[in-house]
Amino acid sequence: MSLPDFFAVHPVFTREELVRHLAETGGREPNASTVRALLRYHQTTGRILSVRRGLYATVAPGSTPSSAPVDAYLVGALGCPGGVLAYHTALELHGLAYSIFEAVQVLSPRLQRGWSFRGVDYRPVKARERLEDVALALGVETMDRQGLDLRVTSVSRTLVDVLDRPDLSGGWEEVWRSLETLKVVDDAETLAYLERLGNATTSALVGFYLEQHPGVLDTAGETLTKMEALRPKGRQYLDRQAGGRLAARWNLIVPETHWQRSWEEMP
Repeated sequence: MSLPDFFAVHPVFTREELVRHLAETGGREPNASTVRALLRYHQTTGRILSVRRGLYATVAPGSTPSSAPVDAYLVGALGCPGGVLAYHTALELHGLAYSIFEAVQVLSPRLQRGWSFRGVDYRPVKARERLEDVALALGVETMDRQGLDLRVTSVSRTLVDVLDRPDLSGGWEEVWRSLETLKVVDDAETLAYLERLGNATTSALVGFYLEQHPGVLDTAGETLTKMEALRPKGRQYLDRQAGGRLAARWNLIVPETHWQRSWEEMP
């Protein structure tokens, strides 16, 4: 594959990917100065643009570096090697998000600082410690994006994650409105993920949500019964400040807005 061909099939790429390509086509790994000179040349000629250190985007023919579109999901995924697109970003990729945000959340295998590019905030997030070695594998699937593979949390895992971390998902109103469009989840996958996550309050909230939306489960009765075993032993507030009423089956005091599916208009 020639270098123009490489650019054509890599709308976003890392320096490491370019080095691997040059090594494969040239028979040996190029030295650092050669790579720097090559990148500088193609930036000067307007063929590529720098997104952040070590990350580049290809400028499509007929575009300029300042006007060329750059896919935010690819930037997030490739900017966090080994990462998984998750939370509200996963809602967007699965076509579930009520709103589209100028932010991308990526589960990262290591602590990493966020960055911004063209008005989009990129936020690497460490997965819950309880998940340990399966944090970036359990409930993760591959999705094609402009010919490149993105790793993204599945619909079933995303359901749990956004209820577990609404702060990363736009807040309760955005989460609840987004999940209203959910059609189906995998019963076994959802249960397996909840068991591994080990958060009783989250398990109760997922059970509460699915009880209100039994059509998204294949075997609602059996699955909800299994989820009951994961609920808190005593009563827990979902949001102590908001108060609410008791969902007795789940030992969870749930705000009235969640019961009624009604939300105050944003100011």
